[in-house]
Amino acid sequence: MKRIAVFTSGGDSPGMNAAIRAVVRTATYHGIEVYGIMRGYSGMIKGEFVRLDSASVSNTVQKGGTILKSARSLKFMTKEGRQQAFDQLVNHGIEGLVAIGGNGTFTGAMIFEEEFGIPTVGAPGTIDNDLYGTDYTIGYDTAVNTALDCIDKIRDTADSHDRCFFVEVMGRDSGYIAIPCAIGGGAEIVMIPETQMSTDVVVETLQAGWKRSKTSFIVIVAEGDEEGNATQVAARVKDAIPQLDTRVTVIGHIQRGGSPTAADRLLGSQIGIAAVEGLMNGMRNVMAGIIDKKLVYTPFIDTINKKKLINQSFMRMVEILSV
Repeated sequence: MKRIAVFTSGGDSPGMNAAIRAVVRTATYHGIEVYGIMRGYSGMIKGEFVRLDSASVSNTVQKGGTILKSARSLKFMTKEGRQQAFDQLVNHGIEGLVAIGGNGTFTGAMIFEEEFGIPTVGAPGTIDNDLYGTDYTIGYDTAVNTALDCIDKIRDTADSHDRCFFVEVMGRDSGYIAIPCAIGGGAEIVMIPETQMSTDVVVETLQAGWKRSKTSFIVIVAEGDEEGNATQVAARVKDAIPQLDTRVTVIGHIQRGGSPTAADRLLGSQIGIAAVEGLMNGMRNVMAGIIDKKLVYTPFIDTINKKKLINQSFMRMVEILSV
């Protein structure tokens, strides 16, 4: 393999640049030319290729976001769009791809390889930590720490004014951000998509706390909870407990940004190296990940279709520690 390309796709996450840097420098170390594809699959279709070398990725490991930028591409979902992307890869002599992203990115890569035979190794870049085949995804640790910092500040004002704050964190399909934020932030309640917690239970828990002379509360709500978002849940709780002084804070996209933590820089670097060396060893349609501190390669089909389960003992921790 003489020439490969790397791209980022889907939502950005802190640590993506560490992974890009590792891909470029690993390829260079092994005598392989590497190109960066700007704006994911959209840039692949348009031919937005940039030659990268070690100097290109200097002073990037500490930066948030992605230097290759990211964009969603409806055109790549069509056979015509994928044909155009393949033609661009052929024109540039690309023999393999490193795809940094999540489920959608890997789904596209899997279909692309099946149709055109371009081998791809994935790197799990998403703050949601919901990908099967790795204990942690690139950007997750930073997102949790960013959200937790906000929650610590919210706790101060909640305590000062005897208020109940409903704090919404990211997680359309997963509570992986919400749970450590609840435990680390001392929240009384956490609501996540993986478990069923009705508003009635929330009301009962808050009332029980009130009877124990608690005067301030934090309720963490993952954005994809089946009961609704934080604003909707707070409104129903306020109707049930009118005397409760409630506020809503949506942390939002701040969770995606910022300088990556040491853990995300290390993870991005590990997986970036593994992705390139996986391509060199003939791997295709797999995601590189770390499980129990060991490097593993998981087929895209499993990463896409298998569910990464929440550790239920964490939910019990929230219950015990909120007493």
